[in-house]
Amino acid sequence: MNHDHSAKADACWLSLIDEANAWFEGPLGQQLREQERRVIKDELERCFGSYLVHYAPFVDAPIESQKIKRSVRLGAPMPGVEIICEEQSWPLTEHAADVVVLQHGLDFSLSPHAVLREAARSVRPGGHLLIVGINPWSAWGARHLLSREILRQAHCIRPNRVGDWLNLLGFALEKRRFGCYCPPLSSARWQKRLTRLDMIGERLQAPAGGFYLLVARKLMIGLRPLRQNRRERMGKLLPLPVAKISRRDAE
Repeated sequence: MNHDHSAKADACWLSLIDEANAWFEGPLGQQLREQERRVIKDELERCFGSYLVHYAPFVDAPIESQKIKRSVRLGAPMPGVEIICEEQSWPLTEHAADVVVLQHGLDFSLSPHAVLREAARSVRPGGHLLIVGINPWSAWGARHLLSREILRQAHCIRPNRVGDWLNLLGFALEKRRFGCYCPPLSSARWQKRLTRLDMIGERLQAPAGGFYLLVARKLMIGLRPLRQNRRERMGKLLPLPVAKISRRDAE
């Protein structure tokens, strides 16, 4: 019975990711991602280390940063994903990554708490966790409530609430940014006409942007998520230049 339940959950999750990917490939998803890509790149300039893990519900090019030696895509089986896993069970050892980027991983998820727990566990002490989500207090959040698309199923969790979760997981919130102040419009012509909104909103950092980005640092000492006994084999990100996943049994 448990196996059947798990299979159904996996099927639901894969269906959700597939529909989310299709939406992000559309004009609205591209509009959002284009703005996010620039902000994420900007914030990664302040991070450093050997490994960055990127989790997102869509196909995308690897995130590159001059200060991080190796970027790895992790998640559902999609083109470009190097480490395939379920959202509630990442095959990484604790403290494996210097930086983890959750780009809409909480928005399109069956269990946002579980995804955040796995991401938090994977970050080394002193490392960073970057979370991008759809801002519920924006025109994009309003569209989420009225949409008949997959966007309707997005969680759109308030950034303050995510910040509280991070605090419980032993992270200190260092920065909060907002972006994409242009409303969700399919027309490229109207998007171009309203680009000034993005310029003004970005300068003022008003909390009405279509997405938010939280930058959190894992504390050396603090509360940590409880570790669960794991039976599956775990992967460890090895020190460079050996950029590959090794497999070993978890303790």
